[in-house]
Amino acid sequence: MVPVKVPTVRLYHPVVKQNQDYNNTLSVVIALRFVKLFFFEVIMKALVLFSGGLDSTVCLGLAVKKYGPGEVLALSIFYGQKHIKEMKASEKIAGYYGVKRITINLGEIFKDSNCTLLEGNADIPHEEYADQLKKTDGSPVNTYVPYRNGLFLSSAASIALSHGCSEIYYGAHADDAAGNAYPDTTTAFNNAISEAIFIGSGDALRVVAPFIDKTKAQVVAMGVGIGVPFELTWSCYEGHEYACGLCGTCRDRINAFKANGLEDPIRYE
Repeated sequence: MVPVKVPTVRLYHPVVKQNQDYNNTLSVVIALRFVKLFFFEVIMKALVLFSGGLDSTVCLGLAVKKYGPGEVLALSIFYGQKHIKEMKASEKIAGYYGVKRITINLGEIFKDSNCTLLEGNADIPHEEYADQLKKTDGSPVNTYVPYRNGLFLSSAASIALSHGCSEIYYGAHADDAAGNAYPDTTTAFNNAISEAIFIGSGDALRVVAPFIDKTKAQVVAMGVGIGVPFELTWSCYEGHEYACGLCGTCRDRINAFKANGLEDPIRYE
């Protein structure tokens, strides 16, 4: 007996057809959302620790140049400092770049510190860092906020993961690390905390410190190259109407512009 092949019959039904079309469309939408989540919101997004100062503004400019403003989150942290000039500057600069900015207050953590940057403590020294270090016997200068970068980066890691970021930018540079003035800006510190954050995030988050081996003069040069609005930044440790020009960070800033043959565009007293 010869076997008979029975043809497959596909019956058309308008309701079934509509359900199939709906399911196909839904599958495409889900797939597109999956792609957006993993390829744009994670891999293509960065959080920048953003004070409104010179170094962090160049960091922000670099991140925006790489990813675009829609993929960059600026995090500004109040820590109990004597003024909010930097915080106000950070708000203006975030607006200039068109990036989302969020703020947190960690002032309570530092309330028992005697750091001269903090509210209620001694006056801020008006001298070069090199002169300050001569009096510290190898210890950090008195404008060092205890483990500030460690705390900031740890906080930033939690926030970055919650927002789907894959990178944290911060502006530590070699001049601040010199002589152990600010130990949480050294290469050794950066390597250690970068590894801790990478491991602690399940290999999802990387710390980017583009200036860790650069001088402040080199940071200025990088900023000039990408059109950073230095005139909007605030670096001075004092909270006067204009920058004092005498504190350690003002002196470093002025010298960094001079090293590039430029005049600092902000106004000094």
